[in-house]
Amino acid sequence: MVNPYFLQIINMIGINAIMVVSLNLITGHTGQFSLGHAGFMALGAYSSAAFTVYFHEPVFHLIFFVSPSILEPIFFLSALTFGGMIAACAGLLVGLPTLRLRGDYLAIATLGLGEIIRVIVLNLDFVGGARGFTDIPEYANFFWIYAVLIVVVFSISRMVYSLKGKAFLAVREDEIAAQSIGIHGTRYKVMAFVIGSFWAGVGGGLFAHLNTYLHTNSFGFLKSIEFVVMVVLGGMGSITGSLVSATLLTILPELLRVASEWRMIFYALLLIAMMILWPHGLFGKRELKWFRKKNKNAEAF
Repeated sequence: MVNPYFLQIINMIGINAIMVVSLNLITGHTGQFSLGHAGFMALGAYSSAAFTVYFHEPVFHLIFFVSPSILEPIFFLSALTFGGMIAACAGLLVGLPTLRLRGDYLAIATLGLGEIIRVIVLNLDFVGGARGFTDIPEYANFFWIYAVLIVVVFSISRMVYSLKGKAFLAVREDEIAAQSIGIHGTRYKVMAFVIGSFWAGVGGGLFAHLNTYLHTNSFGFLKSIEFVVMVVLGGMGSITGSLVSATLLTILPELLRVASEWRMIFYALLLIAMMILWPHGLFGKRELKWFRKKNKNAEAF
């Protein structure tokens, strides 16, 4: 009943929200400035797409006695998990050496990581290389995207605002002070990086199976910047803000299409105006009460 154009926008809002909430765990809640989130999205997208393209026939021939209507969702969920695990492993391998860095040095390292991933994928022929990866099954839809988003929001909010999750916030506020009371800063930064990378990979898998075509141009430096802008605009450390900003900044370019070639100028001016009026983001560090349910002493929005 929904116009396909509007449905595509709604689905992209969900995918962007998954990416922004997962990046907010790294940048907003743990205080690590990452510019390589699109690289982990690319890993998850290509890995899950390769899983469904190359393993579909062998799996369905091997498990022929199970109804396809039952096997298809399990197979797709396995592909998303596979893409997320590949991205998480990459996040662990990169996070161990680089997350000892801070500030600008970490941003430069993660920026280089995202570009390295993109160039490596660009030269892999079995996932299309420079031609792009085609013939990906269209498994993702509204149900899958928003079911994953609910799981992401629930798991990250419960983790960050639990008693042990206070360690993430302590590292963000002052890593040296956190270490002085026994919190291993690097361990929590790596943990946040791995979990955020996992959900970025899952988001990439949904993106691949929604559009049915992948090209590395979709995961460039500007894509990472787009996610960072959404995190900053919504509020560093606010899951509520991430959801709102992902919605606004996905819809806004579409609304501005009437401005033709002036579209991106108006887009930039609106962003500047928002940051002047709300320098700490739309929500700052505030949350809806539900997200801080286990933190009874926290200030609810």
